Amino acid sequence: MASLVIAEHDNASIKGATLNTVTAAVACGGDVHVLVAGHNAAAAAQAAAQIAGVSKVIHADAEGLAHGLAENVAAQVLAIASNYTHILFPATAGGKNVAPRVAAKLDVAQLSDVTLVVSADTFERPIYAGNAIATVQSKDAVKVLTVRTTGFDAAAATGGSASVESAAATADSGKSAFKGSEIAKNDRPELTAAKIIVSGGRALGSAEKFAEVMTPLADKLGAAMGASRAAVDAGYAPNDWQVGQTGKIVAPQLYVACGISGAIQHLAGMKDSKVIVAINKDPEAPIFSVADYGLEADLFTAVPELTNAL
Repeated sequence: MASLVIAEHDNASIKGATLNTVTAAVACGGDVHVLVAGHNAAAAAQAAAQIAGVSKVIHADAEGLAHGLAENVAAQVLAIASNYTHILFPATAGGKNVAPRVAAKLDVAQLSDVTLVVSADTFERPIYAGNAIATVQSKDAVKVLTVRTTGFDAAAATGGSASVESAAATADSGKSAFKGSEIAKNDRPELTAAKIIVSGGRALGSAEKFAEVMTPLADKLGAAMGASRAAVDAGYAPNDWQVGQTGKIVAPQLYVACGISGAIQHLAGMKDSKVIVAINKDPEAPIFSVADYGLEADLFTAVPELTNAL
């Protein structure tokens, strides 16, 4: 029995979500192999070989794999899928793009957003926006999983000594092509990897107030900035700050929610945070039901006072 983890990388280094996925693969039992499919990605393959718990790295290198196009990566996975009982992807935008293609081609059910490995064939995953946990047993010969990274500790990035094996790269499918990318520049930590997140809601009232009240607090804490869907929809914050069921799933050490009522969709994205601090003037706000520390106050007064006190 062996598991295959599909690495997320930038052709030079391994992204953090891969480390959490390796932990899930180790829990499945058997050897853990990592596929690094990219172009000029030898450095990423070497980095993957250092991950604790990994016994082998498979490195497929071709120009068609440079940008992680789903059609090409799925074909690469399928070329070696017969060697594995479990194929695991991080439940990121990239992983969720490739995994369904692999599951469909293998004619197996995909197990999405796995948060716990009970045994080699039994897994837990959240349903109903995280309000219930389903225990799912799969009898498929190959289990295709996407792993919710907040559910697993990251494997150690160093200390491993896996072998690196080159694999023949599959031909470019020709079904899609990379044309370019526009990447938002951000000096703050990446939202899903941040240890501290300061998040604002619709109560802030405007983009200007969002920047005026929330940015100084985030600066003091060295935090990433987040927002509720309502704040994003109102134009107070950019889309890539959205936390929740339809945004990003986060689990930082500290999550500070200011002016966020705590709709079920938002709670689904952040309730696994280690410490949750909520500031809201509505004592009945649902956010207080998950908060470790709650302050019933006007955020326009309380947040600047908190910032000054830090």
